[in-house]
Amino acid sequence: MNISLMLSSIKAELPEQVRLVAVSKYHPVEMIQEAYDAGQRLFGENHVQEMTQKYALLPKDIEWHFIGHLQTNKVKYIAPFVSLIHSVDSLKLLKEINKQAEKAQRVIPCLLQIHIAKEETKFGFSFDECREMLRQGEWKNLKNVQLCGVMGMGTFTDNVDQVRSEFHSLKDFFDEIKENVFSDNPSFREISMGMTDDYPIAIEEGSTLIRIGTKIFGERIYPEHP
Repeated sequence: MNISLMLSSIKAELPEQVRLVAVSKYHPVEMIQEAYDAGQRLFGENHVQEMTQKYALLPKDIEWHFIGHLQTNKVKYIAPFVSLIHSVDSLKLLKEINKQAEKAQRVIPCLLQIHIAKEETKFGFSFDECREMLRQGEWKNLKNVQLCGVMGMGTFTDNVDQVRSEFHSLKDFFDEIKENVFSDNPSFREISMGMTDDYPIAIEEGSTLIRIGTKIFGERIYPEHP
């Protein structure tokens, strides 16, 4: 796998408004360094412990994006350095991020994760849950987080029309809350959707952040559990 070549190939097809998050979970530091040397700066991780270990070993101008399910008791470990949390799926989590960001004297950018897939295993607000959370307004008191957009994961399926419909629904929802809630917030502009198998559809449907791992780094070597 020629990481530099794959990065160049993917970036060459991206519209100007779309950024690439290289998903580096379960891939070794050496491969991330190779991607960094090829000019990549945005990397996505799913596990807090793995992300903190890599942060300690790699260049400090990397933008680390947390893209996995985040437990409230783990927020404190990434709060000092994380660049964007894609996976805020509850007000409780948002409050904890705010608390830890305040301790770290930072404002942490966050995306609201919306459940758009036809799979129960995915996390995220439903559209109505998110509308209600935004309507109640408690989030407005959280001064150390900045809501910057939405994130969603399409169903893992070969049904292109279904995936397109799911991405389209997320873009529609983004437009709705951008107009009704965040119209005076220029930072609210990100739509994180699309992975290795479906990112071209996501881009057509309005994605601004695509999360690609396998196409860049090859198949992951998953850790063995005893």
